Amino acid sequence: MPRNTKTILFLLAALNFTHILDFMIMMPLGNYLMPFFSINPKQFTNLVGAYTLSAAISGFAAAFFVDRFDRKKVLIIAYSGFLVGTLACGLAPSYHLLLLARLVAGLFGGLIGAQVLSIISDIFPYEERGKAMGAVMSAFAVASTFGVPFALYLANIISWHAPFILVAVLGLALVPLLNKHIPAITAHIDTSEEARPMKVLTEVLANRKQVLALLFSGLIMMGHFLIIPFINPFMEFNLGYTKSQTPLVYLVGGVASFFAANILGRFADKYGKLKVFSICIFLSLAMVYILTNLPKWPLALVLALFGIWFVLATGRGVTAQAMVSNVVEPAKRGGFMSFNSSLQQFGTSAASFIAGLLVVNDAEGRILHYEWLGYLSIIILLAAFVLGRYLFGKMEQVPKPSAVS
Repeated sequence: MPRNTKTILFLLAALNFTHILDFMIMMPLGNYLMPFFSINPKQFTNLVGAYTLSAAISGFAAAFFVDRFDRKKVLIIAYSGFLVGTLACGLAPSYHLLLLARLVAGLFGGLIGAQVLSIISDIFPYEERGKAMGAVMSAFAVASTFGVPFALYLANIISWHAPFILVAVLGLALVPLLNKHIPAITAHIDTSEEARPMKVLTEVLANRKQVLALLFSGLIMMGHFLIIPFINPFMEFNLGYTKSQTPLVYLVGGVASFFAANILGRFADKYGKLKVFSICIFLSLAMVYILTNLPKWPLALVLALFGIWFVLATGRGVTAQAMVSNVVEPAKRGGFMSFNSSLQQFGTSAASFIAGLLVVNDAEGRILHYEWLGYLSIIILLAAFVLGRYLFGKMEQVPKPSAVS
């Protein structure tokens, strides 16, 4: 284990912050982009889904070769390409050019998540992985707490282009630090084997546990992101909250997620990842129902409900990925985690496109059928709950820190 693990975690969390902020900021920009480009909800979800669809394709393709290279080099190349795509988003003058830029950003962004998870899994043993992943995934909380509200503030005072330019500038400053402090990670490379790209896929498909783990991961993301793209439009156009109030959802949710990622990650290491996952996902079902059938309640109560939902979503996400990372040995982890990232992106993309098909707006601009997304999310998360209990039920009874196949 490298001596500077805290520095590595901090830099990976900072990278995750910019990566997640780029993805997250598109969704609350719905009530900016739809009137700016005069587009409907389906066209807006195309902007959200374009990134994740492109990322799913590139992540799938990368799985065939990433385990033959230094994880650090793959990460830096992918991150650099992602920043170029993000900058293009910030400079896009039209809907179609923005759509193209999102495809480019996703093409490289699809490689980032798998490399981050693989690096953590290679450096930290399973018994400490919940805490490590919680630390890195707390970047989601920071992006929600500070990134999204500040980005929306820039969108209010400048334009919707500003948040993407902000991400690109922050990322460009981070690249040399990543290159300096993250060590080369090559121990997983097996130079004795002849390059056989399709072997990666055939080995995964031949392993029932790995196939189910990928399905599990995709279901978690799909169930989660079904309701996210229309949170801001629903709150503004249906419930009457203002553009200055809706960013508070991400501020409160981000603070809640920050503490949840770190505290629940430690709890998961101590009491069992499956136990914490099961509690979080089961309790989150009620929150999904409430938030997608939300009446005009006092803002403080609404923010408290979103805070609870963010806590539960973060808890299930941290524990789910810690469990998934342990179904494959280190030498094959990069390829598997690329498939995992691809399935996550595909689940997110499918959620965006389904949301665009189900949700419409009326003549007054209100969002209709948002509650349908909630019901579908509950069904999918229930399926993930059952699959997770079946798949990982005996994993933590195994005393070895190495992967379980």
